[in-house]
Amino acid sequence: MARAASIPGMSRRVGVVQFPGSCDERDAVHALRLVGGEPELLWHADADLRGVDAVVVPGGFTYGDYLRAGALARFAPIMGAVAQFAAEGGPVLGICNGFQVLCEARLLPGALTENATLRFVHREVRVRIEAATPWSGDLAPGATLQVPIKHGEGRYVHPDPDGLAAAGQVWLRYDDANPNGSVADIAGVTSAAGNVAGLMPHPEHAVDPVLGGTDGRALLAAASPAATHA
Repeated sequence: MARAASIPGMSRRVGVVQFPGSCDERDAVHALRLVGGEPELLWHADADLRGVDAVVVPGGFTYGDYLRAGALARFAPIMGAVAQFAAEGGPVLGICNGFQVLCEARLLPGALTENATLRFVHREVRVRIEAATPWSGDLAPGATLQVPIKHGEGRYVHPDPDGLAAAGQVWLRYDDANPNGSVADIAGVTSAAGNVAGLMPHPEHAVDPVLGGTDGRALLAAASPAATHA
């Protein structure tokens, strides 16, 4: 059942999940405020989303990334509520470690593995919009954005990347050098329904000129229920 879209002009209440080991939830809160959202932190041990209109699973090192990135976080009580929210059509965005968590929870296809270099990478990258997904906002396919990355397990793998692209689920690709060895240069994907999305780059760190650019705002602004489904 589709969730009701927010009334135009009203603040969008966006839940930002906070796990032990999260390190970017405050950055996500700040960035979401800049794009007109009304963010609210949601604790990992709670199973209540408090009636938010959208959910962001931020970057960090949930539970210390023991076993593998996101493997333990998928069992947190909050993730049961997130899965139900997603099944009802609610918009969910995973950033970096959040992307890993959503893949482990099977809310997104594929998996994130160690970088091909076996080294942590942290730098600016250019990504290209591949499909007119709900998370692309007003950005047409072919548009490029500059955003930072910082991860050790960002190599995206999937058994059928061509099929994923044909289904319109490849959201972003690295536009210049592939920084981690991801298959088909994939930097972000969506669920089959389109309401769940994940990406390795950090749009919340590209929202202010003092940080080097504002390209991340366009991606975070799409965390609006009006932008993702009716």
